[in-house]
Amino acid sequence: MKILFLDIETKATVIKAWGLYDITASLNQIISRGSVICWAAKWGHSDEIIFDADWISSHKRMIKHIHKLIDEADVVCHYNGQAFDMKELNRQFLLEGLPPPSPYKQLDLLRVIKRNFRFISNKLDNVSQELGIGAKIKHSGMDLWNDVEKKDPDARKLMQKYNEQDTLLLEMLYNKLLPWLGGYINHNSYTSLVVCPTCGSNHLNKRGFQKSNTRTYQRWRCMSCGSWSRSSSSIKSETKSNSVISIR
Repeated sequence: MKILFLDIETKATVIKAWGLYDITASLNQIISRGSVICWAAKWGHSDEIIFDADWISSHKRMIKHIHKLIDEADVVCHYNGQAFDMKELNRQFLLEGLPPPSPYKQLDLLRVIKRNFRFISNKLDNVSQELGIGAKIKHSGMDLWNDVEKKDPDARKLMQKYNEQDTLLLEMLYNKLLPWLGGYINHNSYTSLVVCPTCGSNHLNKRGFQKSNTRTYQRWRCMSCGSWSRSSSSIKSETKSNSVISIR
């Protein structure tokens, strides 16, 4: 299974306004629309961070570049990407006349966090710090984006560092959450072997049974990631299957 960790950065939409308080803008107030300015991506089990930006490639080439990577992925992992990153990228693909990438599964770690845990804040920076895996790069806020727009070389370097760090945090958070990812991904869909649905390991131990009102299933514990799964078919069924599915 090819998993792509991905984070994008966008520039703000610029509008004309009469003041700073309680602004409601109309379309004819738009000076320039927001768009992707850079992205950082990393394949699982690879040390290389792939980065591209408006100031490295042309905008069109940058968008084509990330389209190609997503087209190769089985799973795209992000943080709040289902609501933001992937929809913004899809808009860019549409504007550039690109077709949809080949089908892939989205793994949004923000949704995993919200479903399973109660952190004081669900922001990536807070969750990462609480789990002891690192922190986001500190910067000056909107001033950094303004300086990037002004083609400041130091600001662009910091933006790249900030973008890449978010992608590294994403992968480290994925590894930390792995035992809790049952039901979000299934490695059995990408191999003919019998493996843990969550991490792909074949180190599975039988751990009792899971019973419904009418059927009984073999329950498994992965000794690599610690997640639980069960057989996809009832052990009382005439046709038995060795594959396993998550039980989260």
